[in-house]
Amino acid sequence: MIELSGHTLTLEEIFDVLYRGAKVTVAPESLKRLDAGRDAVEKILAENRVVYGINTGFGKFSDVLIAPEDTAQLQYNLLRSHACAVGEPFSIPVSRAMLLLRANALLKGYSGVRRQVVNQLLTLLNREITPVIPSQGSLGASGDLAPLAHLALTLIGEGEVFYRGKRVPAMEALRQEGIQPIELAAKEGLALINGTQAMTAVGVVTYLEAEQLAYQAEWIAAMTMEGLHGIVDAFDDKIHIARGYPEQVEVAERMRRYLEDSHLVTRQGELRVQDAYSLRCIPQVHGAVWQALGYARDKLTIEINAATDNPLIFDEGQRVISGGNFHGQSMAFAMDFMGIAVAELASISERRVERLVNPQLSDLPPFLSPQPGLQSGAMILQYVAASLVSENKTLAHPASVDSIPSSANQEDHVSMGTTAARHAHEIVTNTRRVLAIELICAMQAVEYRGPTKMARLTRRLLKKGRAVVAPITQDRPFSQDIENLSRWMKEDWDLSRASSTAPLNSIKGGDCSCHRQNV
Repeated sequence: MIELSGHTLTLEEIFDVLYRGAKVTVAPESLKRLDAGRDAVEKILAENRVVYGINTGFGKFSDVLIAPEDTAQLQYNLLRSHACAVGEPFSIPVSRAMLLLRANALLKGYSGVRRQVVNQLLTLLNREITPVIPSQGSLGASGDLAPLAHLALTLIGEGEVFYRGKRVPAMEALRQEGIQPIELAAKEGLALINGTQAMTAVGVVTYLEAEQLAYQAEWIAAMTMEGLHGIVDAFDDKIHIARGYPEQVEVAERMRRYLEDSHLVTRQGELRVQDAYSLRCIPQVHGAVWQALGYARDKLTIEINAATDNPLIFDEGQRVISGGNFHGQSMAFAMDFMGIAVAELASISERRVERLVNPQLSDLPPFLSPQPGLQSGAMILQYVAASLVSENKTLAHPASVDSIPSSANQEDHVSMGTTAARHAHEIVTNTRRVLAIELICAMQAVEYRGPTKMARLTRRLLKKGRAVVAPITQDRPFSQDIENLSRWMKEDWDLSRASSTAPLNSIKGGDCSCHRQNV
């Protein structure tokens, strides 16, 4: 059971909720803060004080005063008018993460909502009633208004949800579960949609997948090293300690661990003096990726416990301050950085694929073909990898450098953080397919060299991979092989653990039967 307080949620706990079925409850002390914030709103209403979002309009309408009898209806109007996102829905894990993160933010007590609002969010989460939230339409400032409005509608019995494997009207699912829709009070609609929870939810899911993929990339690269008789001296700890980056040192250490008992790798000068960069510089490139992932992790850890509503209520309602915590610039930078980093995993992987299939770069059969000339073998696999790498380059263009004014120029600078997060996830998906292609080629190469000469850990990967994809004995359509390997890499959270020793700083892994849709 995960206990929410508004301050202590971790990425590991989110993982447990999304992929291990952990249930969520509220820390008792956070309810006191919640009640105090709501009491402050009621006091403001009783005193007829004019406060943005409580008894005024929104955005450019912030100077329009709302009559006391209309403050509740204002909240319904807000949700309905703002629920205009478009495109394919976010995945179930992302939408569930949005429920969790919105509840956690409200529990900080700065938003002025009642207990019923948080309880309804967590009831939907724990009963696996997942809002259908279209993925496009957020500017990443003033909060993720459109996506969060779709989430908020389900609390009042409107909109759609995923429930028991189907997409159904929210009210139908609530009735089947015996859940009453809540009735909104003043400030609560605004509190539900003013926040960065869409971009952060996509960011968390993307980070979890990216971290797993980065570990897998090392393991796959180790098998490629064997297939190409790579020189292990490049992973000597003295080289990497001399550089000084901890992440680079750790990648080199793991590469040595993967290859420690291999009879396929070589020593410096044995076959050649040094390898190409895509082999020799694995610790330097992959290590730099880990630096970027560490930056993203740090920012996500802060954001999942952040107050991102506007206005925020302080000092028992004596101060209600309008600010801009909903602005997603920090997330936008972090997501762009993560996307750029993961794109480099694909870039260097594709270069290793080229070395595996190009007869001018190794002594392996041309294109790993069982009958070169008559059969093309893995020739077009490299084409696909190259295409995905090039697509990543366009997706890696920073969304955070863009802005466009909205709300009659009242909201004149926006972050595009949700776009950055969505693009980062697309890059992760593309990169996973590139690494699946490298694994197909690497398995073929090591089987040509002799599996009995492989290291224990890479032989374990070969066994796992061959349970998913058969060897290339004759030409066949490889599309499904790539997709099957990619799906396996995504869904087997234990795949990144190459030995009984867990990877450094790893998210808690384990077998997961959850089917995860694309973001």
